Amino acid sequence: MAVYDAGMDATPGDHKLELFRRVPLFAGLRDEELQGVAAIATERDVEAGTVLTHEGRQEGYFFVIASGTVRIERAGQTLNTLHDGDFFGEISLLDGGPRTADAVAESPCQLLVMTYQRFQQLLDTAPEVRTAVFEEVGRRLRKLDEESAE
Repeated sequence: MAVYDAGMDATPGDHKLELFRRVPLFAGLRDEELQGVAAIATERDVEAGTVLTHEGRQEGYFFVIASGTVRIERAGQTLNTLHDGDFFGEISLLDGGPRTADAVAESPCQLLVMTYQRFQQLLDTAPEVRTAVFEEVGRRLRKLDEESAE
């Protein structure tokens, strides 16, 4: 089983912006702000069986699936299967903390990958991105709170 390596060769692509538009975390961003997010992401191709994240480890990667299928599991139990346009790792992107689950490529995948460090640098230099992202996180937390109260 291969393990994700941030140093793997990038593949060219021009669809990053469109994929990041689908990520709810970036819903409040204008196009020029979204371009800043897309600019810090790299494209990676991985083989089926590649372990992308490890539960409990502090790895700091956020992924958007351009093509392929990724299985999310915790303690050996499959929680979800993600496909083209889906994303994972947003909690680590925000707090740099440990992974809440394993992620394994079930098929060959083309991914957009962003690191916690580069994202934090972007937030430091683009306060409008920071504001939009945190407002979206706040909306999502309020929605979760309302749903749990029902």
